[in-house]
Amino acid sequence: MAPDQAARALRRWLVACMIAVLLAMAVGAITRLTESGLAITVWRPVSGVLPPGSEAEWQEAFASYQQIPQGQTVHAGITLDQFRRLYLWEWFHRILARVAGIVIALPFFYLLLRGAIPRSLTLRLASLPVLVLGQGVLGWYMVKSGLSERTSVSQYRLVAHLALALLIYLVAAWTLFRDARATDPDPPGRTDGVALGLAALVVLTILSGGFVAGTDAGYLFNTFPLMAGRVVPPSYWALDPAWRNWFENPVAIQFNHRVLAILVLVTALVTWIRHGRRRPDGAGHNAWRLVPAAVVTQVMLGVATLVLVVPIWLAVLHQLMAVVLLTVLLRAGSFGVPGGKARLDFTNGSG
Repeated sequence: MAPDQAARALRRWLVACMIAVLLAMAVGAITRLTESGLAITVWRPVSGVLPPGSEAEWQEAFASYQQIPQGQTVHAGITLDQFRRLYLWEWFHRILARVAGIVIALPFFYLLLRGAIPRSLTLRLASLPVLVLGQGVLGWYMVKSGLSERTSVSQYRLVAHLALALLIYLVAAWTLFRDARATDPDPPGRTDGVALGLAALVVLTILSGGFVAGTDAGYLFNTFPLMAGRVVPPSYWALDPAWRNWFENPVAIQFNHRVLAILVLVTALVTWIRHGRRRPDGAGHNAWRLVPAAVVTQVMLGVATLVLVVPIWLAVLHQLMAVVLLTVLLRAGSFGVPGGKARLDFTNGSG
């Protein structure tokens, strides 16, 4: 494969990986918000591709769901038609996860065999199919936490599932922005540590949002900026030992997420004024120009999601916008001080 052709193919695959992960994350958020994630009580990676095809199979799946704690409490008394809607959201999420696995794994091996992946990227990009496989296993491990004693999945496993999805996205995005070039006339130079530090803060905030989702903390204190008329809400330290409040107390979890979001907003705007807008013209400067709009939009979506008591469409948009903000910062971070970046050799990819 010619160098330019190899570079284009690699970039297209990485973009496809990012889109596949985003779609899976969006439907995963809908699955969580509709409390559909436990509707399928078995894990069948192959035969589970198809939903129940007959009335008897639907009745069997429904009966299985009625045996778990969520089916006996949260959704007690639902009809078969209502169960079908729950089931199909979770089924769609699992199908998208399988599609994402195919989009990530099959082109990787094809590009590897065609010599389109430089040796310096082989190990990193080989991690993507492995991480996707691990994500499938982790997803079922998460679901299992809600099938016996709990009425929902463990927030710890939910956040781990979210973190692994973010890791897959980050590997693809960073490689696309930083390394998937053939003969770039403007090498990116050293990375922008300021942008990457801010990106790390955004990741932390996204993961704290996973704890908000996992504990339904977003349905508490639907006012802003105060919580129950106070800056620090009552019952923040309700659990013992104290560290449990950060991960298991919905009051503390929502407060912490608010604080992190405000910290991201202030830090991003101050950093843009002092650092981003003063960057020399070029790709890095253009990426920094998007930071203020992205971070303000994200915070506004978060506040709207809260005060409107978590509409599904708005909550999903809030999650996706967080990834957009992260992407903008990764793009800015991939372009640092010009000079010194060796170009990749696409003429001898996999050897």
